[in-house]
Amino acid sequence: MRVLYLDCFSGISGDMLVGALCDLGVKPSAMEWELSKIDIGDFHIHFERGQRQNIEGVQFGIHAGSTHHHEHDEDHCGHDHSHEDEHAHPHEEHSHGRDHQQIRGLIEESGLSDFVKKHALNVFQRIAVAEGKIHGVAPDQVQFHEVGALDSIADILCACAGIEQLNVRKVFISHLHDGCGWIDCAHGRLPIPSLATLEILAGIPLRQIDEPYEFITPTGAALAAEFGVSFGPMPRLKVEKIGYGIGSRDLPTRPNVLRAVLGELEEVPAYEVDAITRIETNIDDLSPEITGAVLGKLLDAGALDAFLTPVQMKKNRPGIQLTVLCEDSMVSRIADLIFTETSSFGIRMDPVQRLKLERRIEHAETPFGKVAVKLGLKDGRIVQVAPEFESCRALSEKTGQPLRAVYDAARRHFAE
Repeated sequence: MRVLYLDCFSGISGDMLVGALCDLGVKPSAMEWELSKIDIGDFHIHFERGQRQNIEGVQFGIHAGSTHHHEHDEDHCGHDHSHEDEHAHPHEEHSHGRDHQQIRGLIEESGLSDFVKKHALNVFQRIAVAEGKIHGVAPDQVQFHEVGALDSIADILCACAGIEQLNVRKVFISHLHDGCGWIDCAHGRLPIPSLATLEILAGIPLRQIDEPYEFITPTGAALAAEFGVSFGPMPRLKVEKIGYGIGSRDLPTRPNVLRAVLGELEEVPAYEVDAITRIETNIDDLSPEITGAVLGKLLDAGALDAFLTPVQMKKNRPGIQLTVLCEDSMVSRIADLIFTETSSFGIRMDPVQRLKLERRIEHAETPFGKVAVKLGLKDGRIVQVAPEFESCRALSEKTGQPLRAVYDAARRHFAE
């Protein structure tokens, strides 16, 4: 399965994501073509190679009109503009931008691909809902400043188009963190994480680090919330390519880049797999009382399992085969026990693999009381139910109920 992993060690913003996707191989012309399908006025986008602390990547930017140059409002990490510059206060009467309802109409009426249209609408909805809640207005009334709206639309549409071009099945994202402190903007001082960022990421693990920079922008947060299927360490991947998206500012503490990893997800086996050692020896001159005691000592010493099998030995003598399963680290201790506690002169051992169900201990509520039950699960589904014998026996003795009745009641609890 082809997947994308976003390593947000310096946060995430819309322009950094677009740059990283381009560095992975998405052609700028493909993004420009997608933008041409929607009427957002006169603009020019550019992709430039650059470096941050000796890491090379792609920096994405957009200019409104043919001559006016605007430094991207999504540039983050210590910039002088907050998200309020791209999402104006809803009550500002003289804004020349677009509100969320207008932007949604532009997207719905455009010739954008179904994939881009669907996810772009979702991303803008996430932002508008967050901003509306903060300012106490309906999401449709949230205003986007003229230039900020152009930036947001370009970032979101190009990011969605880039992910579609990569043809990935899932997007995994690293743990998210943001800085702390304050950021000055047109509407005063706001805390970090920004109000909208924190609102958008509700339900997603987020922590603060002791650095005075804004690492996550609202657009970056909305894109992460829209596409991320999980947030944590990189899964097991056969890496195909790595790309870097560059932010506009240099940071003293870390490279201001977003790392994107494209690769094939290693398929997880249906069962848990581990490696153990199997030890065997044949015995024909030891009393049953001693062999029975040996089994107990082996299990007490840490053997995973120990059992006896009748065998036919030399000179037609009946005997037993002692088999012990143990972790590799326990081989020496188990061998010492066998040689000191039995009459064996030699043992055989070989590595074996086990396929295991996921195991979990839960308690079953029965008419007689609680019973500990061992569950075996595959893909989260219960396939084996084994009431713990000692728990069943203790409840049987306490209540006077037959052991079998307690055992059956515990199994029925998980069958219902």
